[in-house]
Amino acid sequence: MARKALKLASWTSMALAASGIYFYSNKYLDPNDFGAVRVGRAVATSALTPLWSWPVFLQVHLRSARRLCELCCANRGTFIKVGQHLGALDYLLPEEYTSTLKVLHSQAPQSSMQEIRQVIREDLGKEIHDLFQSFDDTPLGTASLAQVHKAVLHDGRTVAVKVQHPKVRAQSSKDILLMEVLVLAVKQLFPEFEFMWLVDEAKKNLPLELDFLNEGRNAEKVSQMLKHFDFLKVPRIHWDLSTERVLLMEFVDGGQVNDRDYMERNKIDVNEISRHLGKMYSEMIFVNGFVHCDPHPGNVLVRKHPGTGKAEIVLLDHGLYQVLTEEFRLNYCHLWQSLIWTDMKRVKEYSQRLGAGDLYPLFACMLTARSWDSVNRGISQAPVTATEDLEIRNNAANYLPQISHLLNHVPRQMLLILKTNDLLRGIEAALGTRASASSFLNMSRCCIRALAEHKKKNTCSFFRRTQISFSEAFNLWQINLHELILRVKGLKLADRVLALICWLFPAPL
Repeated sequence: MARKALKLASWTSMALAASGIYFYSNKYLDPNDFGAVRVGRAVATSALTPLWSWPVFLQVHLRSARRLCELCCANRGTFIKVGQHLGALDYLLPEEYTSTLKVLHSQAPQSSMQEIRQVIREDLGKEIHDLFQSFDDTPLGTASLAQVHKAVLHDGRTVAVKVQHPKVRAQSSKDILLMEVLVLAVKQLFPEFEFMWLVDEAKKNLPLELDFLNEGRNAEKVSQMLKHFDFLKVPRIHWDLSTERVLLMEFVDGGQVNDRDYMERNKIDVNEISRHLGKMYSEMIFVNGFVHCDPHPGNVLVRKHPGTGKAEIVLLDHGLYQVLTEEFRLNYCHLWQSLIWTDMKRVKEYSQRLGAGDLYPLFACMLTARSWDSVNRGISQAPVTATEDLEIRNNAANYLPQISHLLNHVPRQMLLILKTNDLLRGIEAALGTRASASSFLNMSRCCIRALAEHKKKNTCSFFRRTQISFSEAFNLWQINLHELILRVKGLKLADRVLALICWLFPAPL
């Protein structure tokens, strides 16, 4: 322990020495912006956060989680972004951490109106009153990198104005460097824990998320890609008033996707929304390989369409997308097909193709958020229970080094997919529709279509293409039949028919 303490002191000294680079001029002077303050706060919190000390008392975890959350809120920007990512890692961190850090999705610190006016003035060259008929000072929502205000243009159109926090761009590269130093320090002290993948992801994705023009292009691409879904609404972008730090888009109102009370008040079917969400993300992941990777409840709204009255999903915040390679996408399709139909030989084969190695059982459990016993019995056979959830969390604590090793060795594309899966499962849990058979069947349909399309694209034979199309149609028909049988069972129609027959033709005494 003395040696570890000496190492920690050395790394702390290095981190504090590196804080010199943080002293830079800024229009909005704030003690929190100085490197010595930010670095000292981060180092102190890291030293007091026993993530690696499993098992420890629940109170210690809760106290440490609150410290971590306070650090993210105080340092803002990149720290909140990483804190949000950690809050989605249900398979990796104790519940005290994930439940505490989840508040960062909806309670990120705000920028002042003075700062918002300054960003708009610098990027659009005009004052707010010159651009808008009205502009609400209170933001509709605040996120790690930006906040959104409701406004009305001079022509009467209502818009949502997303404005980047003014200091986040300048601080982001320095914050990532600081995180890298801290992660390396943890690695030196505890070699079995490998968290560099988290820093690598932040380093790769943050520049893309900080470019709002890239976000606008992503929004238009996914809107066109999923235009056949009449239940999906992606707000239109106003390109004439958008820059890298300001994004103007159509204003669309709605309730958060995890708000059951809102859905009940507005007579929106919770199960229908859950099915729509599953269809949409299955299409993105398995068919198109272009995946919206930040589906936390603040970014997914639900409403009734003003014209048709049908339930509609509104997808917001298109800054973070994962583009899947064809090889990865097809292997992932095969893996999920194998998991749904309980083909354990192929589960092992495709897990190993995706970098899981001998840890393929753990990998399958992380993907499905089910126990290995449930995976072997069939994840579509029975819904997840509270007992199984507790078992998974306990196992996560016991297998933390193996999970850490796995995350460091799977393809980088897998990391955001795991995050997306966890966020979607959180929504399903809030709606009470988690792990329904229909969601697995929709996934299976998309896998069949994606694999068939790949086979047809790689053959020139008309006969072979016809054969593939016939096989695809037959497999889809099988799924439809299976779904029909499940619905009949759910309605207990067979019992009712049997009761009617018994009533019409009573047995003789």
